[in-house]
Amino acid sequence: MVPDTKEWRQPSTYDFMDHVGVDDLAWECLRRNANYQKDYSMTLASDDEGGHQAQAIQTRWGLRFPRPPQPQRPRAVRILDA
Repeated sequence: MVPDTKEWRQPSTYDFMDHVGVDDLAWECLRRNANYQKDYSMTLASDDEGGHQAQAIQTRWGLRFPRPPQPQRPRAVRILDA
């Protein structure tokens, strides 16, 4: 995953962060972690039918999945909007 840095200095890019909970803030930080991205990519590429690799990632990164993910930012109007 290559980070999109073109608007990182724009305060409006991070307005949604004013209203997120602790879990959501932790997720925003974790998903930007290069080591987590590597683990996640390896899990997607593996043939992990028993879920053992997914469980290992949960344990390593302290993840829990109590609810389905929900977007914190408004969806783009056009498909190529960032």
